[in-house]
Amino acid sequence: MTVASTSPSQQISRPTRIAAGTPAFRHITRAMIFGGFSTFSLLYSMQPLMPSLALQFALTPAQSSWVLSISTLSLAFSLLISSAISERVGRKPMMVAALALAAIATVLCALTQDFSQLLLLRGLLGFALGGMPAVAVAYMGEEIEAAAMGTAVGLYIAGSALGGMIGRLLSALLSDHFGWRTAMAVIGVAGIYAAWEFWRSLPLARNFKPAARVWDSLHQGVRLHLADGGLCMLFCLAFMLTGCFVSVYNYIGYRLQGTPFGFSQSTAGAIALLYVLGMGSSVWVGRLVDRIGRRGVLWIVLLVMMVGLLLSLSNSLLVMIPGVALFTFGFFASHSVASSWVARRAQGYKAVASAIYLCFYYLGSSLIGSFTGMVWASHGWTGVVMLLGGILSVGLMITLRLRTLLPVVAV
Repeated sequence: MTVASTSPSQQISRPTRIAAGTPAFRHITRAMIFGGFSTFSLLYSMQPLMPSLALQFALTPAQSSWVLSISTLSLAFSLLISSAISERVGRKPMMVAALALAAIATVLCALTQDFSQLLLLRGLLGFALGGMPAVAVAYMGEEIEAAAMGTAVGLYIAGSALGGMIGRLLSALLSDHFGWRTAMAVIGVAGIYAAWEFWRSLPLARNFKPAARVWDSLHQGVRLHLADGGLCMLFCLAFMLTGCFVSVYNYIGYRLQGTPFGFSQSTAGAIALLYVLGMGSSVWVGRLVDRIGRRGVLWIVLLVMMVGLLLSLSNSLLVMIPGVALFTFGFFASHSVASSWVARRAQGYKAVASAIYLCFYYLGSSLIGSFTGMVWASHGWTGVVMLLGGILSVGLMITLRLRTLLPVVAV
């Protein structure tokens, strides 16, 4: 009797996952830093300009917030479509196209003549951009080994934090000196460069298998993931966390430019420097999760976020700024843990799972972010903190429930 054996060629052809510290891992993380940077800088560069747009176009704070909300809303709806297309055409082509088209739309924003045209282009930008966040975590979940997943996602989110910070700072500074149109043109050109760097750095997927029936896969993936109570809790958490985070940064500029602070637009926009803490927290918590697990970390970083929100009530900059810093630290850490948990828990259809998570993420940004504008107009910063504090309290209860969740896969 002969014993069948696996030939060396068969062993070599079998794809393996990428370990931390390897050249391929460094290429992936470099590309993802550029991708996250471009996504958040293109998406959120308009945020510090909201007070100026409100003055130029005679808008209320809630109305001006739609320059961001329309992008995140259209992004939320494009995520599932983009994830389905990526199941057919591949992860890398989808992400490259998303970054390039969103950057071009940003350049075109500089040519708009009225607020309705600006909203239209911002909506198209969000829809195009959906192909990046919908696919990035799924790509990493397929290509990177489990022990390095927390670190990889943490670096991606650090790039996102850097993009959000630089995009806000640059747009506020350029707008003060040259106008918001110049700011959009410069940020759009930078986005085109980031798309090129992403394309040349990211390795082709080795573990991706195209789906034969894309829309059937999407339907099956949605049904599978929404039937998982643990994933549903993570989806709801994304809605609440991001809605609260975007709300704070939407309206903190109004507060800093008003009484008692009276800062200029660029000075108020410097609050985005606190995103450095988000960059650090996402990488730090990713490594912590790799060591001790998500269950023991998530509720703690969300509690940090709540404490920071309460401290932001102070009219003393020595208390308020550290409060916003803690809030920022807690948000990026929480998002890093939750998003990597989704990628690990999902059984198949990982791109769909990531897309659903991010759909809730950006819906929270749009809906809570715009609603908070009405609370700001009627009850000021105290009303904003009370609203967001209530939402985060529900989020904390969800994280405590997640600690007792039975795993579907190793988490």
